[in-house]
Amino acid sequence: MRNRSSRRPARSFPFRTVALGLTVGAVAIGIVVAIAFTNRIVPQAATAVIPYASLTPGERAPSFSAETTQGTFALARADRPVLLEVFATWCPHCQRETAVLNRLYAKYKDRLDFVAVTGSPYGGNRSSPESEADVLAFAQYFNVRYPVAFDPSLGIARSYLKGGYPTIVMIGTDKRIKFIASGELSQSILETHIRQLS
Repeated sequence: MRNRSSRRPARSFPFRTVALGLTVGAVAIGIVVAIAFTNRIVPQAATAVIPYASLTPGERAPSFSAETTQGTFALARADRPVLLEVFATWCPHCQRETAVLNRLYAKYKDRLDFVAVTGSPYGGNRSSPESEADVLAFAQYFNVRYPVAFDPSLGIARSYLKGGYPTIVMIGTDKRIKFIASGELSQSILETHIRQLS
């Protein structure tokens, strides 16, 4: 039996444990700050980098061409009305709008040309640069049936983006803007304007 009055040897201060704890804490704080900084900056950068276009109905549509998932599209060579969407792969409104555009494409693809073009410098995670792979993944995941294009120069967005993503533009055979609006739009609203196209 041990003598209760015997004392254990004094324990040394756990410098290594404290140093490890401080290091882990500093890393955790750094991660939290980085996430907060990213969440604060990226949405602003995605809208600030692309100045909003000042197009209004009746104006001449800026000419553009794009390599889409269904071949080359050039506005100058289009002999039908055009429905153009400027979208961002990370945008939840754009993601939901794919279902509306799919239905419209199925119904009106023999009457007008559809083309959707990326307009954000940021990919699906809202921080890394947009790439063609992001666009193709977006099209596959949301089962996009209409032509989609990756525009690395963002030139089309600079000409057409109005108020945010998505921006939907309808262009007549006279190459003039007939309708332009941003945000999620219902099928009925878009169909009303499609029927007025010539």
